[in-house]
Amino acid sequence: MACAEAWRGDGAILASPMGQIPSLGARLARLTFAPDLLLTDGEAYLLDAEQTVEGWLPYRSVFTMVAAGRRHVMMGASQLDQFGNQNISCIGDWARPRAQLLGVRGAPGNTINHPVSYWVPKHSPRVFVPAVDMVSGVGYDRAAELGPAAARFHQLRVVVTNLAVLDFQTPDHAMRLRSVHPGVTVTDVLEATGFPLVIPDDMAVTRWPTAAELALVRDRLDPDGRRDREVQAAS
Repeated sequence: MACAEAWRGDGAILASPMGQIPSLGARLARLTFAPDLLLTDGEAYLLDAEQTVEGWLPYRSVFTMVAAGRRHVMMGASQLDQFGNQNISCIGDWARPRAQLLGVRGAPGNTINHPVSYWVPKHSPRVFVPAVDMVSGVGYDRAAELGPAAARFHQLRVVVTNLAVLDFQTPDHAMRLRSVHPGVTVTDVLEATGFPLVIPDDMAVTRWPTAAELALVRDRLDPDGRRDREVQAAS
């Protein structure tokens, strides 16, 4: 449900979720509280929430929406630091990494041009690190160094994990614990994070899906239970 909530209030923009659970979140948002959300297959077509083709959007046109800020992407992250710098490129020294990952891909352009959220299926100190080994997605500290003109569209919305929802709504844009999922404690999240988090005085609990929302996910959007496999694979 937290992934779906990331798109609340976005209106008619292009949702670009990366992964099974972010995709389910975007589709659930479209079916419930965000009917104007645009969904795509990532190649050439606009789709409705149940994957039926409803329009034509060639890949080249996506870049027009990126440049105009009419897109909200939810990406993964191999590493994230306190100010939202993201790494999906390599682990270790970039000149001689211990592990080669995806590469920076579209992360720099995404983070500097339009809203970005992150999905992390396993919240751990290996992901939430004091400093990322290489910057792929631009965090708030580096965006500030670019100056107001270059960073005027930079916005990191939320980080959703298997434990909590986090954001950057603090004076210096340091990561804040927005809510813990039902059954998770603040201590659980702090122990799984490799840097200090800003903790609000009144800690919220992530909203549980309604019976109707659960039925949509289980019966229409993901009857095969692929969402469970994504989290289990990360465990």
